[in-house]
Amino acid sequence: MRIEAYNQIGQIYAPKKAYGPAKTNTVSRTDQVQISSIGKDIQTVKQAVANAPDVRESITGPIKAKVQSGTYDVGTDDFASKLMAAYGM
Repeated sequence: MRIEAYNQIGQIYAPKKAYGPAKTNTVSRTDQVQISSIGKDIQTVKQAVANAPDVRESITGPIKAKVQSGTYDVGTDDFASKLMAAYGM
């Protein structure tokens, strides 16, 4: 009879020890974030763009008023020359 083989099998099937929570150090650490001046500038610009209106009413307002009143006139020569320039003719 081989006793050492029995000991090895007993070790395999032996109940395992329950491990409790790992001990932690009592040192507390805090995370810090530092934003560079360029990052702050980018945030400022993003906020300014978000607050800006999509349409500049000072430019579009008078044109809208002329279109609604029927007094807006587009010269055919100006329109044709800009159309030709846009298509490279």
